[in-house]
Amino acid sequence: MPIVQFAPFSSLIQPSFWHELTNLKIDVLRLSDEAQPLTGSYTAGRSVTDRESGKEIALGGNLSVGSESFDKDFKVSPGSVHAQGIFKNYNTIEEFKAADKTALFNEEVVKIWEHILATRDTALLNRFLLITFADLKKYKYFYWFAFPAFVSKPAWEIAEDGWKDAAAEFSSEQLSSIQEQLRSRASPLPFFLVRDDAIAPVEDYSTFFESTPPSSQTIAFIDPSAHPTNPGWPLRNLLAYLRAIYPETTSTVRVLCWRDTETHPTWKSRFGVLEIGGVPSKERPSAVGWEKNPQGKLGPRVADLAPMMDPTRLANQAVDLNLKLMRWRILPSLDLEKISTTKCLLLGAGTLGCYVARTLMGWGVRTITLVDSSRVSFSNPVRQPLFEFEDCLDGGKPKAQCAAARLKKIFPGINASGHTLSIPMPGHPVPAASVAQTKAEVEKLEALIAEHDVVFLLMDSRESRWLPTVIAAAKGKIVINAALGFDTFLVMRHGARASSVPPNGTRLGCYYCNDIVAPTD
Repeated sequence: MPIVQFAPFSSLIQPSFWHELTNLKIDVLRLSDEAQPLTGSYTAGRSVTDRESGKEIALGGNLSVGSESFDKDFKVSPGSVHAQGIFKNYNTIEEFKAADKTALFNEEVVKIWEHILATRDTALLNRFLLITFADLKKYKYFYWFAFPAFVSKPAWEIAEDGWKDAAAEFSSEQLSSIQEQLRSRASPLPFFLVRDDAIAPVEDYSTFFESTPPSSQTIAFIDPSAHPTNPGWPLRNLLAYLRAIYPETTSTVRVLCWRDTETHPTWKSRFGVLEIGGVPSKERPSAVGWEKNPQGKLGPRVADLAPMMDPTRLANQAVDLNLKLMRWRILPSLDLEKISTTKCLLLGAGTLGCYVARTLMGWGVRTITLVDSSRVSFSNPVRQPLFEFEDCLDGGKPKAQCAAARLKKIFPGINASGHTLSIPMPGHPVPAASVAQTKAEVEKLEALIAEHDVVFLLMDSRESRWLPTVIAAAKGKIVINAALGFDTFLVMRHGARASSVPPNGTRLGCYYCNDIVAPTD
C-alpha cells in the first residue's frame, strides 16, 4: 500500500507582526532573548480554479501570525484554528546563526510528547517554534519556523482505494451536521471524533467510541492542506497521539480531512483508511519540522520591509510606479531599466539645465552630473527652479553643486553631482597664465564625457558648444543640443557613428555640420 505523504505547514507572517516585534524589542525585551509565547492560526485548506484549464489548484497550508499573536488573550476568527508556539529573538545576527537549533527543536518535541502522556490533551499537537533576528536599522528580519511532527516507524499507509471525497463515505446530511456542530462550538476543535453524524473532542475517545463498531469510528481534523492526496501536517501528531494512548485500537484508522469550514458548492473534505504495522514503541519517536526556505533548502528566511518603511525606498518605488503604469498602459516597449541606468551629463545649470534635470528625474534617470562655471545670481531663482533666494547670498553658491544638492533634496534616491568648470571656446584667447588651468579643464571635460552615456548641451552661447560636440563625437556619445532664443528654440540630437561602410548619408550631423557659419560669439 502507498505510504502517506503529508503536506507541511507554510509560514505566513503579516507585516503587522514585524511592527509589533519591533516595538516589543525596543520597549520590553531590549537585550533579553528569553523565549516568549506566541499564538498562530490556520484555516482549512483552500484552492483556486485555473481560468484556462478549469482545474483546482491547491494553495499552501499556511500557519499565520500577526500583531495579535503576541496577545495572550488572542482569540482566532471563526473558522480558524489556533496553534500555540514560542518565539525567541536574538540580539545579533551572529547569535541567530550560531543558535543550537537542534536543542531548541528537541526541547519543544519533548514538551509535546510529555504533554501527550501526562494529560492526554491535544492542545500542544500543533505547537510551533520561531526564532528571529531583527535588524531594526535596515528593517530586515531574519526568521526560521519549525513545526515539530513525529515520525512514525513503520510509516502509515493508505488503503488501496486511496484518498477519496468525503461525500463518497458520508451522506450530505451527515456532512452538513458535522459542519453545523463545528460552527456552533464556542472554541474551534482542531481534532475531533465522528460517529455517524455526532462529533466529540479526541480526548473523549474511550467513551465516545465505547459501543461503536470500528467501521463507524472516524478520526477527523481541520485540514490546512487542499491537496487531494496529501493530508495536512497536523495529522502526523494526531496519529502519534493515538498510537501512544490507544495502541490496541489504532492500527487501522478511518481519517476525515475536514476542509469545509466554509460553505462550498461541493464538499471539499477528503476521506481515507490508514494502516500501520508493527508493535508501537513506548519510546518517544523522532521528529521533523524545520521549514525550508524559498530555495527549497533547510535555512532561515528574510523579510525585508525597507521598501515599505524607509522613506527613501518609498520614494524610489513611487517614482518607478508612475513610469511602469505608463509603460503598461501606453508604451509596452519602453525600456525603463535602460533609462534608469543611463548616465546623463548636463553642461549648463541655468534655465535649461534646471528643467532638463527635473524632467530626467521624472523619467527615472538615476545618475545626473551638472557642469557650470557661474554662481547663483539674484535673477536666477525666478527662472531656474533648482535655486532659491538664499542661494544668491554672499556672492551666490556655485550653480552646479547647488543644483545637484537640490536634486538630492527633491529625490534622495538620485545620484547627483556638480562640477564648477569653464569650457574653452573658439574665438576666446587663453592668457598665458591660464594655459595650465585650461588644459586641466579640457582633460576634466573629456573625462566627464567619457564617463557618461548622454551629453546635454544647455549652455548660453553658441561657441561654448563646439568643444563638447567634438569630444562627444570622438567618443561616440549621444548628444542632445538645446538652445533658447527670445522667440525661437533649437533641439537636435546627434550621436555615435554608423557602422555602415561606406557611409549611406543617414547619419545625424552635429550642431556645426548642419551650419555653414563658423562658431562665433
